Amino acid sequence: MSGAGLPGRRVGLGTRTWDGAKGGRAVWGRTGHPVSPARPRGEHHVPGPIPRCDCREGPSFLLQRPPSSPMASCPVLHKETVFQTGAHAYRIPALLYLPQQKTLLAFAEKRASKKDEHAKLIVLRRGSYDASTRQVRWHPQEAVAQAQLEGHRSMNPSPLYDKKTGTLFLFFIAIPGQVSEHHQLQTRVNVTRLCQVTSTDHGRSWSPARDLTDSVIGPAHKDWATFAVGPGHCLQLHNRTQSLLVPAYAYRNLPFPRAPAPSAFCLVSHDHGRTWARGSFVALDTLECQVAEVGDAEQRVVYLNARSRLQARVQAQSTNDGLDFGETQPVKQLVEPPHGCQGSIVSFPSPRGGPDSPHQWLLYTHPTDPKRRSNLGVYLNRQAPAPLAWSEPALLATGSCAYSDLQSMGAGPDRSPQFGCLYESNDYEEIVFVMFTLKQAFPAAFLLQ
Repeated sequence: MSGAGLPGRRVGLGTRTWDGAKGGRAVWGRTGHPVSPARPRGEHHVPGPIPRCDCREGPSFLLQRPPSSPMASCPVLHKETVFQTGAHAYRIPALLYLPQQKTLLAFAEKRASKKDEHAKLIVLRRGSYDASTRQVRWHPQEAVAQAQLEGHRSMNPSPLYDKKTGTLFLFFIAIPGQVSEHHQLQTRVNVTRLCQVTSTDHGRSWSPARDLTDSVIGPAHKDWATFAVGPGHCLQLHNRTQSLLVPAYAYRNLPFPRAPAPSAFCLVSHDHGRTWARGSFVALDTLECQVAEVGDAEQRVVYLNARSRLQARVQAQSTNDGLDFGETQPVKQLVEPPHGCQGSIVSFPSPRGGPDSPHQWLLYTHPTDPKRRSNLGVYLNRQAPAPLAWSEPALLATGSCAYSDLQSMGAGPDRSPQFGCLYESNDYEEIVFVMFTLKQAFPAAFLLQ
C-alpha cells in the first residue's frame, strides 16, 4: 500500500472511539501459529468488554492485577494505518523522529507472507509532521534497496540518528534464503549477519550495505546459535563522546544437553559509528530489548528493558555507557504474554522541570493482556529506573497487537510531552501510527503536580 490510511481509521483529539467512528467498537482478531521460538504468533482472542480505570499510579498498585482489571482508554491526536497487508505482508515496525526536519521515518519488513522466513527487504514511509495542525502526511512507500546482502533476507530494522554528525544509520540482520531461527537453534549453526546502511540526507539516499559481522562480533559469532539487533529505535547518549548504542541479543550455545539460551547486550560506539565495541551479556533469558538514558545531571545510567519468557519484563542498568549491565530485575507490573513480546521504551525530560529538566521519566508500550498479544498499553514511570514505580497502563489500542516502537516528539498542544507510536495491529494485517500526549494518556500525573 502506498497511499494514505484506510477510510475511517483516523481518530481525532478528544475522541475515545477506536473503529473510526463515534461509538466504535474494538476489533478482536485472531492470530496464527508460531514460526520460531523467539517470535510466536500468539493465540486466539476471546472478545470481552473494553476495560477502563482511573489511571492510578505508583508502587502501591503493583501486580498482581487480574487480567480483567480496568484500564483507561487514551484519546489521541492522530491515528492512521501506515502499512497494510495486501499482495505483501508487513511486520516489525521501527520509528524515528527527526525534529529539525519535522519528519517521521517509519520502517518495516516487507514479506511475501506473515512468516518470518518469508521476509524480503526493509521498506520506509516518510511522514511530514505539521505542528500547527498536529497531523502527519505520509508519503508513498520506498524500498531501502541498499539494505540487502545478495541471497539474504533483511530483518529487524533498527534506525539511529547521530545528532552530532547528521548521519542516519539503519542496522539490520541478513539471513540466507529461508533459513529459520528455529533451524539455527536446532543445528547451533549461526548464519545470521550484522549489517548497516547509512544516509546523510535523512533517508532519501543510502550507502551500500556494510557487513559488520567479522569486525564487530568476531570469533564469538561461532559460539552463538543466532542473534539479532533491535528491533526498533536505537540510542545516542548525552555523555562526553555522544556515544551510540544498538540493543541486541544472542542465543549462546550452552553445553549439551542444554539448549541455546538468549541474552541481551549492546553494541557501543564512542566515535560516531566508525568503530564498535560489543558489550557484555545481560543475564540469561533476555531477548529483544530497547535502551534509554535516565537519571539526573549528577548520575545518568543506561536503562535496558528486555523481553523474557518469565511472564514479566526484566530490566538492568549500566553505569559505563552500556558496555556492562548490573543484575537483572523482574518488573512484575509489565506483564508478558506466553513466549513474551517485543516492547518499546523512551525517556523524556520530566514535565515538572520543563524541557531542560535533568530528570528523566520513562514511557513504555506493550500488549497488556498476560494471556495473549492484545490491547496495546502505554505505561509511565516517574521515578525511573525504579522497577516498582510503573503506572497502570492506559489503553492505546484494543484487540490484537504485537510489536511497537515509540518516539518522543517534544511538546504537544496541551503543553505536555508528545509521542508517536508505530505498532502492529489486527492480527498483523496493519502497522498503525498513533500520536498522543502524556496528559491525554495520564491526566492524573498532571493533577498530582
